[in-house]
Amino acid sequence: DMHLSEEERQAARISLNKMRRDTSPSRLRNRCQLTGRSRGNLRKFKISRICFRQLAGMGMIPGVTKASW
Repeated sequence: DMHLSEEERQAARISLNKMRRDTSPSRLRNRCQLTGRSRGNLRKFKISRICFRQLAGMGMIPGVTKASW
Protein backbone atom coordinates (compact mmCIF):
# COMPACT_ATOMS: atom_id res chain seq x y z
CA ASP A 1 0.00 0.00 0.00
CA MET A 2 1.57 3.24 -1.10
CA HIS A 3 -0.22 5.22 1.66
CA LEU A 4 1.87 3.53 4.38
CA SER A 5 5.23 4.79 5.48
CA GLU A 6 8.42 3.07 4.34
CA GLU A 7 8.97 1.62 7.83
CA GLU A 8 5.49 0.06 7.90
CA ARG A 9 5.98 -1.45 4.47
CA GLN A 10 9.36 -2.86 5.49
CA ALA A 11 7.84 -4.40 8.65
CA ALA A 12 5.04 -5.99 6.61
CA ARG A 13 7.58 -7.36 4.12
CA ILE A 14 9.64 -8.90 6.93
CA SER A 15 6.60 -10.50 8.57
CA LEU A 16 5.51 -11.98 5.23
CA ASN A 17 8.97 -13.44 4.68
CA LYS A 18 8.91 -15.07 8.13
CA MET A 19 5.72 -17.00 7.31
CA ARG A 20 6.06 -20.59 6.19
CA ARG A 21 5.36 -21.27 2.54
CA ASP A 22 2.58 -23.74 3.34
CA THR A 23 0.47 -21.09 5.11
CA SER A 24 -0.66 -19.73 1.76
CA PRO A 25 -4.30 -20.61 0.98
CA SER A 26 -3.39 -21.36 -2.63
CA ARG A 27 -1.18 -24.25 -1.50
CA LEU A 28 -3.98 -26.06 0.33
CA ARG A 29 -5.26 -29.24 -1.28
CA ASN A 30 -8.21 -31.48 -0.50
CA ARG A 31 -7.04 -34.78 0.94
CA CYS A 32 -8.75 -38.03 1.85
CA GLN A 33 -9.64 -38.09 5.55
CA LEU A 34 -8.83 -41.80 5.78
CA THR A 35 -5.69 -42.27 3.68
CA GLY A 36 -4.34 -38.78 2.94
CA ARG A 37 -4.58 -39.34 -0.81
CA SER A 38 -4.57 -36.03 -2.69
CA ARG A 39 -6.06 -37.12 -6.00
CA GLY A 40 -9.53 -38.35 -6.89
CA ASN A 41 -11.36 -36.97 -3.86
CA LEU A 42 -15.11 -36.58 -3.52
CA ARG A 43 -15.73 -33.23 -1.82
CA LYS A 44 -19.11 -34.18 -0.41
CA PHE A 45 -17.71 -37.15 1.50
CA LYS A 46 -14.12 -35.88 2.00
CA ILE A 47 -12.68 -39.24 0.98
CA SER A 48 -10.94 -40.59 -2.10
CA ARG A 49 -12.79 -42.48 -4.81
CA ILE A 50 -11.06 -45.69 -3.76
CA CYS A 51 -12.16 -45.43 -0.13
CA PHE A 52 -15.63 -44.39 -1.28
CA ARG A 53 -15.97 -47.50 -3.41
CA GLN A 54 -14.83 -49.77 -0.58
CA LEU A 55 -17.09 -48.18 2.02
CA ALA A 56 -20.08 -48.06 -0.33
CA GLY A 57 -19.59 -51.74 -1.18
CA MET A 58 -19.66 -52.63 2.52
CA GLY A 59 -22.77 -50.48 3.06
CA MET A 60 -20.98 -48.08 5.39
CA ILE A 61 -22.18 -44.90 3.63
CA PRO A 62 -25.89 -44.22 4.27
CA GLY A 63 -28.00 -43.65 1.17
CA VAL A 64 -25.41 -44.96 -1.28
CA THR A 65 -26.20 -48.08 -3.26
CA LYS A 66 -24.57 -49.68 -6.25
CA ALA A 67 -26.36 -48.78 -9.46
CA SER A 68 -28.29 -51.50 -11.27
CA TRP A 69 -30.75 -51.17 -14.14
